[in-house]
Amino acid sequence: MKKFFKILGGVLGVVVLAVIGFVVWVQARGIPTYDKPTASTVAVAATPERLELGRSLVLASCNDCHMNKKNNKLSGQQMLDTPKEFGSLYSANITQDKDHGIGNWTDGEVIALLRTGIGRDGRYRIIMPHFVHMSDEDVNSVVAFLRSDHQWVQADATPTHAQEPSLLVKTLVNTVMKPTPMPTKAVVAPAPTDQLAYGRYLVVGRYQCFECHSKSFETNNALEPEKSEGYLGGGNHLLDVNGVDIVSRNLTGDSGTGIGDWNAGDFTKAVKFGMSPNGPLHAPMPKYSTMSDGDAAAIFAYLQSIPKIKNATPEDKGAVAVQ
Repeated sequence: MKKFFKILGGVLGVVVLAVIGFVVWVQARGIPTYDKPTASTVAVAATPERLELGRSLVLASCNDCHMNKKNNKLSGQQMLDTPKEFGSLYSANITQDKDHGIGNWTDGEVIALLRTGIGRDGRYRIIMPHFVHMSDEDVNSVVAFLRSDHQWVQADATPTHAQEPSLLVKTLVNTVMKPTPMPTKAVVAPAPTDQLAYGRYLVVGRYQCFECHSKSFETNNALEPEKSEGYLGGGNHLLDVNGVDIVSRNLTGDSGTGIGDWNAGDFTKAVKFGMSPNGPLHAPMPKYSTMSDGDAAAIFAYLQSIPKIKNATPEDKGAVAVQ
């Protein structure tokens, strides 16, 4: 028996040393860097259609994080709606400033960042969504707008604040949170006439609804979104700008805890204007005011087609279920 406990003690000692060693390594390495992604050298053509779509996409997907309310430009700010356990995280200056923004970046380098999460310096961007499933046309539209003469993107010399990640975030980005690869072929959005396929594209490609509305950022699967734990079943804990805990809503078709008892009109009002059958929606849920009614209807149709998850969230006046 003494020999058993001696062996057990030795094993536990090795495990403890391994854990301590891992923690020390994570703290020392911090946020990892990677080889710079191969970027296209072809400049994006700025057509009127791309500028219009790009403004809509930037408003929907970039403004909430990057908009500095002090100067009304996309010069970055502290991200107060990230979990406190993540430390203090900051969005980058993405204006056309050549020293502090992306003014010296090529269009290909911007696209590579949007696709992979890796910047031209090789640094991995924390929290930033990876638009790996977004169509080439949508990505090009975002880049065209970022190069435009719109006030939001005009050069601003506000330095990007250094990240202050917690040990948890350092651990996550050195283990489960990884860059995504550049697409190896053209990414084309389905035709809007194929409502279900187009709705899925909007959910996983253009707007990435699954990122917030699945169980947790930590278990989301960027490459295969449907494999994210609790896919679109809600329960992810977010913060509003006042640090109040907000739980994402169940978007599946469950009639008791999801949106199975909503109709397309209910969903359109919620996603565009922030007014649901249960009352007003709260930040950090954005209002997609420029989304067309047809796109909203396609998203709703797709959400009704996915597997239902029974998961009550606070707006259902019930306790949050464990998925």
